[in-house]
Amino acid sequence: MTSPIIIAATAASMALFAAPAADRLPGVQPAAADCSDAARRVIAETGGELLSAQPRNGVCVVTVLVPGKGNARPRKITVRVPME
Repeated sequence: MTSPIIIAATAASMALFAAPAADRLPGVQPAAADCSDAARRVIAETGGELLSAQPRNGVCVVTVLVPGKGNARPRKITVRVPME
């Protein structure tokens, strides 16, 4: 059976040595960086359908599926938009 003292000591040591929060580290971008505006612009410019929008190294990587002309197949286009 585990002693309550051991559990308390383990919990206390984990709290003391936990990694700092990401929002406190310099140069770290939050995971919830927003690329929705960039995605809207790319969709409006291309007339395509959004496949993905991901933040990477200070840019939004937006991938859209653009309808083909006539009987042509749709094309997948990836656009890099600087984050604002």
